[in-house]
Amino acid sequence: MFDFTYGLYVVSATGKEGSSGCVINTATQVTATPIQVAVSVNKENVTCERMLEAGHFALTVLDNTVDMPFIGRFGFRSSRDIDKYEGIDVATSDLGDVYATDHACAMIAVRVSETLDMGTHLLFVGEVVQTEKLGDAAPLTYTEYHTTLKGKTPPKAASYVAN
Repeated sequence: MFDFTYGLYVVSATGKEGSSGCVINTATQVTATPIQVAVSVNKENVTCERMLEAGHFALTVLDNTVDMPFIGRFGFRSSRDIDKYEGIDVATSDLGDVYATDHACAMIAVRVSETLDMGTHLLFVGEVVQTEKLGDAAPLTYTEYHTTLKGKTPPKAASYVAN
């Protein structure tokens, strides 16, 4: 399964209880007209709850300048325990979702049109309403995450395979 081509992203949403975000490796463009994307998020993540509540999200494409402490902030810690945005540069999408601008080459704001239950994860499909180029560094691939950064796949990831 690790031979699939993936990137690494932070998906974020802002709801009544605040903003949250998590690292995902499952995001893809699914149509061109209108431009729609799909992301898969674990049901146990606070971010999933906020995405359901808000009906929209911001997707930042992580670039190859990212380091493990940044990935750890969004990928291995819970928004229930920490404010993931404290002390880092952020912006807000046109839909009202806070997103990190550090280590990101692009941001895509998405209004959710459909949610599909995939068992452990929800698949959010939505129309792109805003895009922003945030930097010139190349997007980080999931292969680079594993080989260069020596990153691990957490159990809540859609691509997790138990050994």
